[in-house]
Amino acid sequence: MITAGITGLGLFAFIENKADDPLIDIGLFRKNMVFVFSNLAAFINYSATFALVFLLSIYLQQVCGYTPAQAGLILVAQPVMMTILSPLAGKLSDKIEPQIVASIGMGVTVIGLFSFSFLSAGTSIYYIITMLMLLGLGFALFSSPNTNAVMSSVKPPQYGVASATLGTMRLTGQTMSMGITLLVLALVLGKSGRDVASAAQLLSGIKITFTVFALLCVAGTWFSMKRGKLRHSEPKVLNQAENN
Repeated sequence: MITAGITGLGLFAFIENKADDPLIDIGLFRKNMVFVFSNLAAFINYSATFALVFLLSIYLQQVCGYTPAQAGLILVAQPVMMTILSPLAGKLSDKIEPQIVASIGMGVTVIGLFSFSFLSAGTSIYYIITMLMLLGLGFALFSSPNTNAVMSSVKPPQYGVASATLGTMRLTGQTMSMGITLLVLALVLGKSGRDVASAAQLLSGIKITFTVFALLCVAGTWFSMKRGKLRHSEPKVLNQAENN
């Protein structure tokens, strides 16, 4: 099925490239590096972060013994932080290159994800909440500026394609995130995964998954940095005195 999907994607790109009125302008992916790298950064970011709530909810309930309601209250720290800071990050990216702001956000996300690879059964709840707030900051600094970069890298007639492509990267990344998580947990838990796994096994799988996600975000930071600038310095205009 994976092979069929890749083959179909290649065939789609070939047909679109030859079409007089293509559904997607393939030229965007060949010539516009800001567009390509911004979408790749989004794909990697969602691949590394979407399963966060899934993993931590299991950790808080199965390893730490919290109720579902308590786990939910703890996990709300991240989206609240992101909701507060995202508008500010968007405004910041209008003044500073989105490349810089989004890359800083991805770097902060790396720190937050890597910090969860040190979880233990006795990890302080204040540590977890602090790291969730740090991740909320990282998400805010990345998401809005990255969207700004994608939409600003194309002309107005291409806004629909740009928005749809970014949405596709987001959903595909979310699917990939759960796929990576379940693959790691299946390898770590083995046959015990059919029943309720031991807290030690579960914790080991969660820590490995967060390490994989942190490394994935390191690659995302590289793509974010390499996307290039949207705004370029205007050439200095020599005045009459300088010309003379």
